[in-house]
Amino acid sequence: MEEFDRPPPVELPAPTLKGRGAAGNVDHCFSTERRQAEDDGWWHEEAADPRTRLHVDTAKTVISHNDSPDLPFDQSLNPYRGCEHGCIYCYARPTHAWLGLSPGLDFETQIFHKPDAPRRLQEALAAPDYRCRPIALGTATDAYQPAERRLGLTRAILQVMLERRHPVTVVTKSALICRDLDLWSELARRNLAQVAISLTSLNADLARQLEPRASAPPARLEAIRRLAEAGVPVAVFTAPLIPALNDHELEHLLAAARERGAQLASYTLLRLPHEVAGLFKDWLDRHAPEKAARLMAVLYDLRGGKANDPRFGSRMHGLGHYADLIRQRFALACRRLGLTSEWPALDCSAFSPPPPERPAQGQLSLF
Repeated sequence: MEEFDRPPPVELPAPTLKGRGAAGNVDHCFSTERRQAEDDGWWHEEAADPRTRLHVDTAKTVISHNDSPDLPFDQSLNPYRGCEHGCIYCYARPTHAWLGLSPGLDFETQIFHKPDAPRRLQEALAAPDYRCRPIALGTATDAYQPAERRLGLTRAILQVMLERRHPVTVVTKSALICRDLDLWSELARRNLAQVAISLTSLNADLARQLEPRASAPPARLEAIRRLAEAGVPVAVFTAPLIPALNDHELEHLLAAARERGAQLASYTLLRLPHEVAGLFKDWLDRHAPEKAARLMAVLYDLRGGKANDPRFGSRMHGLGHYADLIRQRFALACRRLGLTSEWPALDCSAFSPPPPERPAQGQLSLF
């Protein structure tokens, strides 16, 4: 367990920050300098600033591609970088290192938004070589995090999708998705939409500690109900399942979502890539020290003796007896509740690419 035995490069502050998942910042993997955690009396760490700061991110392109066999999509679009929900276990935290920022508190307070994302999406869809395939929104961030309430980037992107008859999917922890029920229902009516609501726990206190600024469990369940009643295909994403913390809730989570109208279900087990391992261990020491030893023992067992197993085929659902037990419990519960794990295919045949832009000056198009 050497990954968890090592102290973080920078000592985290003692008090827990209200409304934040991480207690402070840690050095990221690209840092060229390291400071010892021991205090020699000369260095005084600045107090962590828990305020949210928004920054403009000017993107040249907005559609990302992947060929992972573990993912049900090969195109994605993230209107934001960083996520104010502050989920301590979030696998996307290390992406902030590419910006020279910490996967700790920076990830949930330094939020980058892409105001030109709708225009860049139009440009990508108008490209002569573009081939229509479903685009997943918010795969490295939540497309409906708090900043969306004011900025409206996700709504503008959905308007482009509807106008161009392009299929789109989303996974979110936010009840704010119901603000765009008019767009989602119209997309669904044309078989262009699929929505998944991530549900981690029905325990409000645990959810608040794990996901400080995400919608409370009752609000997420209400979002499932409203989406389903509006005719939107909706799934429940029970993720992540964490040994000794929320794994006992699996059947209750599935049943609660099914009662509100969810048709599909999926799950993942806890995975802690890169700096997330130390951040999660610090969270455990603060919020659940009595469960830490058991949790870590099971985690290392299902991840092959490590905090994270990045291999395709095992990184989502793990290996070993615990992983097999969860797999069986999930399958039995879904069979009993009538939940499926297979999305029906979305319609890509109705796609209408944007017309090419006419040049402001110079030779006009011949067609």
